[in-house]
Amino acid sequence: MKKLFAVLGYPIGHSMSPIMLNDVLSYYEIDAHYHPFKVSPEELEIAIRGLKAIGISGFNVTIPHKSAIIPFLDSVDDLALSIGAVNTVVNDNGKLVGYNTDGYGFIKGLEPYISSFSDKKVLVIGAGGAARAIYFTMAKMKPLALDITNRTVIKATELIKACPFESNSRALSLDEAEVQLNEYDVVIQTTMIGMYPNVLETPISLKKLNNQALVCDIVYNPLETQFLKEARQKGATVQNGVEMFVYQGALAFEKWTGIFPDVKRMRENVLRQLEA
Repeated sequence: MKKLFAVLGYPIGHSMSPIMLNDVLSYYEIDAHYHPFKVSPEELEIAIRGLKAIGISGFNVTIPHKSAIIPFLDSVDDLALSIGAVNTVVNDNGKLVGYNTDGYGFIKGLEPYISSFSDKKVLVIGAGGAARAIYFTMAKMKPLALDITNRTVIKATELIKACPFESNSRALSLDEAEVQLNEYDVVIQTTMIGMYPNVLETPISLKKLNNQALVCDIVYNPLETQFLKEARQKGATVQNGVEMFVYQGALAFEKWTGIFPDVKRMRENVLRQLEA
């Protein structure tokens, strides 16, 4: 019997996951289909019950359901529970188990540049849902420093306090972060600032950026935000949000099938969609 995988979101028409994941399902000759479901917040509980009833093998969860879905699952992985968000669900013998692959997906994307964080000072820009997933997961990597800067400093402070893993962290204002930017080996932009159509916006000034730094932006539309463009012009290594998107999908695929897929193939597929 053909297996069913899915992604739930509202809206969902823009999702690149179906093309990316149906391609690797076919590539590995897995008799399955990955389908997008448009599910409004009001319909979420009944949608989960329906998917469970038909024996769905697994599914992804995207905006606005990542936190709201938690009460409707049978169990949730400890990291996902601490983050307060689920993006991947596995049907484990009839029980729906929630995970969060966003943070690990982001860190997997850094492997070509960083093998260990123990000697790295990291700055996270933003204190929203994406920042929480990346910060909590990276805290487990024990970087030398892991600071957060945000327009509202109290939100950065609250995020640090909520993390269940010990880390050497400070909450900084945007002005403070700009002044000491040269201290950081890795700078991670986790907000939607600079995303199309507001392509000229940047979250902070990079005037004092260390030109040896790795600068990441989770935005991938455009592929090179103004933030990354300025970082590249200063000599820094840059990475856009495609890597995080591809790797979080690859980790979900692995949880469903036991196969870690060809990320190069997935990346090329995503880039073709973005170019189109």
